[in-house]
Amino acid sequence: MNPVQLSIFANRLAGICDEMGALLRASALSPNIKDRLDLSCALFDAAGQLCAQAAHIPVHLGSMAYAMADLVGQRDWAAGDLLVVNDPYLGGTHLPDVTVVAPVLVAGELIGFAVTRAHHANIGAHSPGSMPVSRTLEEEGLVIAPQWLKRRGEWQVPLCRRLAGLDGPGPLPVDVPRFADFAAQASSCLAGAHRLAELAGERGTEWVAAAMGELNRYGERRMRQRLAALRDGVYRFHDWMDDDGQGHRDIAIAVTLTVDGERAHLDFSDSAGQVDGNINCPLSVAAAAAYYCFRCLLPDDAPSCAGLFRPITLEAPEGSLVNARRPGAVAAGNVETSSRIVDVVLGALAQAEPEAIPAASQGTMNNLAMGEGGERPWDYYETMAGGTGGHALGPGLSAVHSHMTNTLNTPIESLEEHYPLRVWRYRLRRGSGGEGHHRGGDGIERELEFLAAARFTLLTERRHHRPWGLAGGAAGAAGENRLNGELLPAKVSAHAKSGDRLLLASPGGGGHGPEDDHQRRR
Repeated sequence: MNPVQLSIFANRLAGICDEMGALLRASALSPNIKDRLDLSCALFDAAGQLCAQAAHIPVHLGSMAYAMADLVGQRDWAAGDLLVVNDPYLGGTHLPDVTVVAPVLVAGELIGFAVTRAHHANIGAHSPGSMPVSRTLEEEGLVIAPQWLKRRGEWQVPLCRRLAGLDGPGPLPVDVPRFADFAAQASSCLAGAHRLAELAGERGTEWVAAAMGELNRYGERRMRQRLAALRDGVYRFHDWMDDDGQGHRDIAIAVTLTVDGERAHLDFSDSAGQVDGNINCPLSVAAAAAYYCFRCLLPDDAPSCAGLFRPITLEAPEGSLVNARRPGAVAAGNVETSSRIVDVVLGALAQAEPEAIPAASQGTMNNLAMGEGGERPWDYYETMAGGTGGHALGPGLSAVHSHMTNTLNTPIESLEEHYPLRVWRYRLRRGSGGEGHHRGGDGIERELEFLAAARFTLLTERRHHRPWGLAGGAAGAAGENRLNGELLPAKVSAHAKSGDRLLLASPGGGGHGPEDDHQRRR
């Protein structure tokens, strides 16, 4: 295949993923998906190798790239099938992230898969928002082992009712809002499968299969060329998680990066062991964070496919913080530990190519989940923006989601329309970025008033260990959580009364390079 044909093919696959994402956003009901865009869409070949993805959530897509081959292998796929799974130890991330997989068959021949993953604010945990301060996986909600959501075009009604939160037999829950987002994912998958089948109809199934293989080989060549440009050597970096929510503090994540010609190896053996709290993560999540860092070394025109990651290997002891064993709790591992893995991998890469790597970004997703039962139950979940790190070419960005999350904020209008909440403060946290020749970006302050009694959960990081600077730059400010002005722990579940105010102040990014004389005088 010549380069022009390959480029057109890669962009056509990416366009299908973009269309899947637009359809999912338009058809979902929850603000978490339609406003925050906590969703991801991708296409895989018949062997479960990633071939294309939209610019969605890195932790979703990297973990799918790592685990999809095992998930789809040795199944009797038929037209109209939909597979659903959220088990973190079987290809998922954490329980709220539910994956739906549709096979793409042309004249009975399997040519690939269309896949969506989306965050569901209620997946059955006792804690509103299904992001509890948990100790076991079962406390975090409904665990869905890989099973049919649809089989040969027929909804599997008992499972659908469980997903909708309904007990016992009954009809398909089409009028239950909690089920609507699953139906939206199904529609998105089927649309992606239809588009890929159309392409195969135009060019032939053999041509499409060959093009997918060539695309991944091209991606591998691009990554090998980039790794060869790094300085060979062994580079070490470590950082700490603040705590696990169960009394353990200063929990280490350490990596040894070996760059050897066109290959890179990441060894996490010096990281802490599995903990009681929910900051553990399965190896697929650790892989997603590592893959993301190396993807960032490549320009935008490089295809986002499995071939990129073939020259990169990982090692982590089973039973460690970054390769947890069942039934370890993982709700915050997907969001918070993945963010710290990015920090340590980038810290190691900064030694191999200093000019290419920024200082640490906020290093947390500032997870807030809340809601209440009763006559009018509600569940809400969001992550919050912060500062990114300064770098050799300029300052960091302020008030953005960074690294492993690529979501938006929930707009104030949507938040106040859907939930008994009022936004009192939403502004830049000026001065929170680290000082330096290029400053780190500033975090935000977001203050919510409860208009009714509710229960809330915070899963946050960088409240103790600040985002580090690079090349002489200063660290960014640590974040803060406050209820009615009183400081809260980084990870906590509590009740709020009507009129209470909850403030989250997110961390700033680290600075890059020492301040010069002009900056000091200013």
